Amino acid sequence: MNITTSIKNKVARINTGEVFTYDTLSIAQSEFSAAAKALSRMVSNGVIKRYKNGMYYKPKQTAFGELKPREDELLKNYLFENNKQIAYITGVRLYNQLGLTTQVSKVVRLASKDKEIKTKIGNLIIKPAKSYVPVTRKNVPLLQLLDVMKDFKNIPDMDKKRAVNFLKEQIENLTAEDKGKLTIFAKAYPPKVRALLGALLENLSYNELSESLKETINYLSNYEFGISEKTLPTISNWNIA
Repeated sequence: MNITTSIKNKVARINTGEVFTYDTLSIAQSEFSAAAKALSRMVSNGVIKRYKNGMYYKPKQTAFGELKPREDELLKNYLFENNKQIAYITGVRLYNQLGLTTQVSKVVRLASKDKEIKTKIGNLIIKPAKSYVPVTRKNVPLLQLLDVMKDFKNIPDMDKKRAVNFLKEQIENLTAEDKGKLTIFAKAYPPKVRALLGALLENLSYNELSESLKETINYLSNYEFGISEKTLPTISNWNIA
């Protein structure tokens, strides 16, 4: 099967409105030139449309005209590289998705360990954020939980008591392996994250994990989160206020 036929078959299996790239089509680098010509012909014939260089989509027609790709579809293409996850959504957009804030921001933060992602997608402005450990598909939910702890004090219009209960519930529902990974990843984060996670783990009676974090924290330091002892009784053991 030649490259043109192979691409046509793969594109035929893609849903309308879904964005795809050379990675999506699993095109070998040695075939990029032939693939580019094949895709250009499909653009000329109206089968697909080019969103921007290297990004295409199958147009969907509605009674109101052509439906453009959704922003979240376009966003996915910056989260993966060679079919591996290299970045994840964080910041206000994440906290809104988790139900911790009602605010909706046009700025989307993409956290990556080795890549600085800056671009614009429709009305969205994409800005980089720091990932403290290498990103993988499996560890993203854990890193996002740690980001909630890191930004806890600054998440707009967040109910702190509800947020503490949310974090406790999320930690409780993790497997024993993931609780261990969460604790290990926290050691790469700022001390305030380790303090809050330690207090949460101690409150949930995961004492071995919490003790491993206590060893990494300066007992003379204080951490301001705006949490009361009524909300999280263990905060006094971690110099949290």
